[in-house]
Amino acid sequence: MELALAPETLARWQFGITTVYHFLFVPLTISLAALTAGLQTAWVRTEKEKYLRATKFWGKLFLINIAMGVVTGIVQEFQFGMNWSDYSRFVGDIFGAPLAFEALIAFFFESTFIGLWIFGWDKLPKKIHLACIWMVSIGTILSAYFILAANSWMQHPVGYKIDKARGRAELTDFWLVLTQNTTLTQVFHTLTAAFLTGGAFMVGIAAFHLARKKHVREMKTSLRLGLVTVVIAGLLTAVSGDTLGKVMFKQQPMKMAAAEALWDGQDGAPFSVFAYGDVSKGHNTVELSVPGVLSFLANDDFNSYVPGINDTNKAEQAKYGPGDYRPIIPVTFWAFRWMIGFGMASFAIGIAGLWLTRKKFMLPQHLRVGEDEVPHLVLFKNKALSPKLTPWFWRIAIWTLGFPLIANSWGWIFTEMGRQPWVVYGVLQTRHAVSPGVSQAEVLTSMIVFTALYAVLAVIEVKLLVKYIKAGPPELTEADLNPPTKIGGDSRDADKPMAFSY
Repeated sequence: MELALAPETLARWQFGITTVYHFLFVPLTISLAALTAGLQTAWVRTEKEKYLRATKFWGKLFLINIAMGVVTGIVQEFQFGMNWSDYSRFVGDIFGAPLAFEALIAFFFESTFIGLWIFGWDKLPKKIHLACIWMVSIGTILSAYFILAANSWMQHPVGYKIDKARGRAELTDFWLVLTQNTTLTQVFHTLTAAFLTGGAFMVGIAAFHLARKKHVREMKTSLRLGLVTVVIAGLLTAVSGDTLGKVMFKQQPMKMAAAEALWDGQDGAPFSVFAYGDVSKGHNTVELSVPGVLSFLANDDFNSYVPGINDTNKAEQAKYGPGDYRPIIPVTFWAFRWMIGFGMASFAIGIAGLWLTRKKFMLPQHLRVGEDEVPHLVLFKNKALSPKLTPWFWRIAIWTLGFPLIANSWGWIFTEMGRQPWVVYGVLQTRHAVSPGVSQAEVLTSMIVFTALYAVLAVIEVKLLVKYIKAGPPELTEADLNPPTKIGGDSRDADKPMAFSY
């Protein structure tokens, strides 16, 4: 009980809660910005109203999401000074650099153009207005890049030196921090997972409306875009995950051994489908595994040697001194599986959805529908799903909305918990990073307050999303269909010297 309420444990719980909560919004922000920009591009190119209505609909959901993301992200920044001051003092010179770039370059860049996009619908020519949302999308990706560079440095510290006189780490090669293979592979994996999340979000909401036969034109377009995004992003997430896994095997062998509950190193190491064991004794009592697959994932060789938890723990004790360098094995093991399982489920549903809702030219004449009709769900060449099964497809498509969000959360839990007991791998342990002057009561109070506040924000977020999701795409006005051809408005605004403020 004393350990469970220790300031270090409480600080970790608080940071974990805020991080997982914040990361619900990050992948949606990244992907919805780009998907909304794509829909607006389609409108500018074709002038079809369905694309404009879809742009406004998804754009509103994007804005609700990004507002919540900004609010929750600020809290994380404060925690570095509140609960982790020894960490900030020791590595602030390095960790602060990419975060400063994120704020000065990406965040302000993103904020400027999002303001122009929000207020520029009737003040900017449509191509300039379109460029604004693409700039927002680029800004979200840059933000993710710099933040992931900082996190990747914690996973694999490079480009630094230890100043023993000052007792801190100092940056020597910022470019290396930004371009090391850990950063590049983690950025690739996170961005592809983000688009998997946004695609599934779009699929789920489009399925909700199509099941009710509402806003059919816009939602058929959105469903198709979402399904294509899910399939492409799902494939790339698998590829990027495999690449990131190989990097982790080399840089953090303990994390990957724990992910597979591989206690002792072996040739032709198996991939564990299920395992149950005694952590204190260092072995599994029950295990279901596929031989050789882990070796292949680690080294592209089914027979290669993979070190186990016990071997790696002994190696780290020899290198870093006495101690237990194992993470919490059950958490790491199951987090890895939930991440993969929910991600693969989203991809599988995307494949099924693309086949069942395939385009007209692939269907017989009697199964084709008009633009304003809900598509038939065609299983075989001349066979649509039965009326009993059709509602289940739409329900499963709606459920898909949450699958990548669950996968993302477990992915970050795996990434951060699997690195323990290190906060900076091989350099600084977590127990040495907490604020020495913060008491148990102070950390517990702030954790309870922030968790309660986040619960309230979650209710507000869900209510707002549900409200605007149910409302569907807005009706278009004359101003929407005829945007200005000049910056600030057309000549019809000449009698309004402050036209930009209307």
